[in-house]
Amino acid sequence: MTQIITGFHAIEEKVRNACESGESTGISISYAKAGPRIKKILEIARTANIPVSQVEPKTLDFLVQNLPEVARDHRGIVLVAEGVEEKKSVDFDQWIAQSKISDEKSTVIILDSVTDPHNVGAIIRSSDQFGASLVVMPVRHSANDFADNDVIARASAGANAYVPVSIVRNLTRAVQQLKDAGFWVYGADAGGESVQKIQFPKKTAIVMGSEGTGISRLLEEHCDSIVSIPTCGKIDSLNVSVAAGVLLYEIYRQTL
Repeated sequence: MTQIITGFHAIEEKVRNACESGESTGISISYAKAGPRIKKILEIARTANIPVSQVEPKTLDFLVQNLPEVARDHRGIVLVAEGVEEKKSVDFDQWIAQSKISDEKSTVIILDSVTDPHNVGAIIRSSDQFGASLVVMPVRHSANDFADNDVIARASAGANAYVPVSIVRNLTRAVQQLKDAGFWVYGADAGGESVQKIQFPKKTAIVMGSEGTGISRLLEEHCDSIVSIPTCGKIDSLNVSVAAGVLLYEIYRQTL
């Protein structure tokens, strides 16, 4: 599987990750003109033994022609990864088994029917910034198709190289597994208890629903509690990625 990555942040983080892990096989970089940002990336790439080549701008245009429109703005540099996972995927059952024997603080974000890859990327970025341990998405009705991966990488500013993501077949089963592993599961929705009044436990999972329909009824029934974010605006809801960021920050803040 070939992954094409554009965007300075996403490329730089992919290269840094390869440099730190020593896993640079199959990665190469093409660039048109070495401006300051590109020079910085190329320096790190050479440290990681990643091949780099200077090409004509039309060559970069050809490389990105099949990407979603937002990802075609290569800004003079493109990273190609052959046979490399586009997200830091982990097996959910293995992760749960490890979590059961760990007493460390852990925060999990569960995305129910969040289909916009920009939102998924932004949530992954917030997960990195505020220390979330795992992002869980379903196989169906989510932004995890191959065509979405480049947008997710760009929207996450490269955080997808660091934040573990699990793709599961059944979110309800996954929530029950989390509860069995000692997690308290909160559903994010209007009408719940204010986030200001909640002391989040060491093991916390947050379920974020789609902006259109919210959390599915069956999944909401499996939540231990519903949490809401107090607002004062004239529209009735926050963007799902913004709401996730607020909740993740509050969980993180309580540990400071």
